[in-house]
Amino acid sequence: MSDQTANKKQPGEIGWLDLTVPDAVGVRDFYAAVTGWKSMAVSMGDYEDFRMIPASGTDPVAGIRHARGGNASLPAVWLPYFIVADVDAAVVECRARGGEVVKEPSGKPESGRWCVVRDPAGAYAAMYQKS
Repeated sequence: MSDQTANKKQPGEIGWLDLTVPDAVGVRDFYAAVTGWKSMAVSMGDYEDFRMIPASGTDPVAGIRHARGGNASLPAVWLPYFIVADVDAAVVECRARGGEVVKEPSGKPESGRWCVVRDPAGAYAAMYQKS
């Protein structure tokens, strides 16, 4: 998620969507053809992930990522990032209400923190605390 996108959102809103897949290039091309999205490469060191931008816009709305590194264990589903005021408090509530924390909070207060959870029904979502 870009800071520019996150800073426009308030707690409770969906700030971003990510899709993590083995073939990010092929899936990027699929969504570009089907939806008209443009892509912007994001260097991940030895490979690139992608920010996806609506054809009529300039701000990215989603990311398509390779299932590598810290993302290797994420399922190939669209993952919404819900903006929360406090990611640590969201984790406590998740566990208290029967959810599971799939990826513990990471990031830095100055650049945003996030985690991935699975709700009691089995659906995945990310919680994002903006900087």
